[in-house]
Amino acid sequence: MQGNPYDRDCPTRQLLDRIGDQWTVLIVGALVDGPLRFTQIGKRVEGISQKVLTQTLRSLVRDGILTRTAYPVIPPRVDYELTTLGRDLSEPLELLDRWARRHMDQVSAARAAFDAEHTPASA
Repeated sequence: MQGNPYDRDCPTRQLLDRIGDQWTVLIVGALVDGPLRFTQIGKRVEGISQKVLTQTLRSLVRDGILTRTAYPVIPPRVDYELTTLGRDLSEPLELLDRWARRHMDQVSAARAAFDAEHTPASA
């Protein structure tokens, strides 16, 4: 099923919202080199809360981007890994990451110029 995300009711908007989320981008990037456990992902993706990590992982599993494998051991062990679909998604996300790194200085300069122009002078 293909859709037009410019149409209000297109289901691809939900998918674009998911893959455009900062946490999704970082989690997919963290899993590019192979499977990780929940705590390993949380350490690699600094700043994400356990609640948001849990919600994002669940959504990515639901969307078929990740697999979740639970092992019957004590203590419990659960691994998350990119599926073929997730590995395919990682390619354009890596390009976005490279673009952001390459152009961050320009973006920072543009922000500073904008803020200087649009900030009222202090009295």
